[in-house]
Amino acid sequence: MGEKGQRAYELFLQGYNCAQAVAGAFADEMGLPLEVAARMASGFGGGIGRLRETCGTVSGMVLAAGMLRGYGGPETGDVKTRTYAMIQTLVGRFRAANGSIVCRELLGLSAPEGTPVAEARTPEYYQKRPCPRLAGQAADLLEEYLRETSGTGTEIP
Repeated sequence: MGEKGQRAYELFLQGYNCAQAVAGAFADEMGLPLEVAARMASGFGGGIGRLRETCGTVSGMVLAAGMLRGYGGPETGDVKTRTYAMIQTLVGRFRAANGSIVCRELLGLSAPEGTPVAEARTPEYYQKRPCPRLAGQAADLLEEYLRETSGTGTEIP
C-alpha cells in the first residue's frame, strides 16, 4: 500500500467514513484542513448516505481528483473532456480491480439495509467489511494516476 492508501486506511480505522477517508488522505494536496475535506465528503459515505449505491471510496476518489485536476468554471470542450476522461480512467481501474463500484455489491448485500443509522465500529465490523482496504486502494489509484500523468499536459489549470 502506498502513502495515500495507508493514510486512507488509517483514517477509516479512526472512524471516518469511506469517502472521508479517501478525500482526507489528499486534504493537504487539496489545500484543505482535514475537517473541511471530511465535511465535503461526509454525505458520500455508505454508498451515498448509506443508500449503498456508488461506493464511498469511489466518491471520495472522484471528489479529490476533481479538486486536484478538475475545472472550476462553466467549462466546455477539452477541459471538461479531460476531466471526464480522468474520472472514467480512475473509476474503470477501481471497477477492474473489484468487479463493481456499487457499495451493496462490494459488501455482498442483496439490498440496502433501509436505515440511515451507521453500524458501530466494532472488531466484528472491521472483520466483515472490505471498506478499509477499498479506501486504501482508491487512494492508491488516485496517487498512482496523479504520478503517471504529472507533466503530461493533462493537468487542468
